[in-house]
Amino acid sequence: MGLGALDAQGRITAHGRLLAGLPLHPRLAHMLAVAGPEAATLAALLAERDPLRGAGPDLALRLQAIARPGPEADWGVVERIRAEAERLAAAARGLGAADPPPPSPSDQEGSRNSGGHSLAEMAALAYPDRIGLRRKGEAPRWVLSGGKGAAMAAGLALSGARLIVATDLDGDAREASVRQAVAISEAEVRGLYAGRIRWETVCEWSKREGRVLTRRQERLGALVLDDRHWEAPPEAVATAALDGLRLIGLPWSPAARRLRARARLARGEDWPGVEDAELLATAEDWLLPHLTGVRTEADLRGLELVPALQGLLGWDRLAAMERLVPASFETPLGRKVPIDYDGAVPAIEVRLQEKFGVTAHPVVGGERLPLRVTLLSPARAPVQVTTDLPRFWATSYADVRKDMRGAYPRHPWPEDPTVAEPTLRAKPRGT
Repeated sequence: MGLGALDAQGRITAHGRLLAGLPLHPRLAHMLAVAGPEAATLAALLAERDPLRGAGPDLALRLQAIARPGPEADWGVVERIRAEAERLAAAARGLGAADPPPPSPSDQEGSRNSGGHSLAEMAALAYPDRIGLRRKGEAPRWVLSGGKGAAMAAGLALSGARLIVATDLDGDAREASVRQAVAISEAEVRGLYAGRIRWETVCEWSKREGRVLTRRQERLGALVLDDRHWEAPPEAVATAALDGLRLIGLPWSPAARRLRARARLARGEDWPGVEDAELLATAEDWLLPHLTGVRTEADLRGLELVPALQGLLGWDRLAAMERLVPASFETPLGRKVPIDYDGAVPAIEVRLQEKFGVTAHPVVGGERLPLRVTLLSPARAPVQVTTDLPRFWATSYADVRKDMRGAYPRHPWPEDPTVAEPTLRAKPRGT
């Protein structure tokens, strides 16, 4: 059964009875049922082997060869097509298909058959999914109304056509080569398929252009016949931008990475997941409100995630995180030292003398993870790295003290640092 073969109640229509009675592929039977006996020659041609092999893709040349075959035509094929065309025309008349009206003086030979449908219109009746609209660019490539792509070698008679109907393709699933086609005008397309042409609004992420596209388009299937700017609602633009972000990935700034690392260490049972896959899966809930006005890939890559992540965690969790995994460590002298959460282990750098008197190693997180402490000389050069400060005082400190007393004699280097006062001061000169 072809198009229009059944009515709303599922009963076979007169058109359907025509299709069922014609000895043809449903595509060609539909064309013959709609166009009438005038389409018999084209139906027979499309059902038979090409009579002009190697003559390029122009379908009109084939019809001309059926009427007036030259030496390049396969005469055996031409005779079979002529005979089949007569049988199909008779069958169409017998099943009730009407002959076309008489030709008008303006009808041109080869483009309009007997005053009814043009060759292009008949081809489009058989192949409504193969109406092709030329893509932008120099190469002869088309998008077909059914959604597939098609291409043709440059320099051929049809390679410059804006609209074609491809009646024979090589079958490539991605982009087929056009072996046979005919040019069609937009007026002919609109005349045939006015009922299928629709205006649609488009708000989507374009991977090719790296931005949100907002258009109002007149479409026939995958063909865009008219394309205009459309001012999409902000929430629709944000949703399309989120689709782009899922392709690009989350833009992690140093501040956002530190916040996530702290959330990992402080995470409890009811905390949201902060891994990329978890965050992207729930992005509509926590990130979408922060995408207002974002339209391009540059906007996405420059997006600061910290406010959105803070909103996801909420004030209670942020307060708990500040207690368990603070952004900075406060030394015994009251100085705040930033904690580096970018590495495998949270770390700080602090002057060794500022840790005098400290007998417990600093920890973070619910699991009390020891900080990696880099102890610095008075000149802020690393002298020791430890995750166990009491053990350092009891073991390596004596050797470090010897070196430091020689290098910095004006600074205090007590034998027992666990009972000494923390300091950043040096002795006055002459003492």
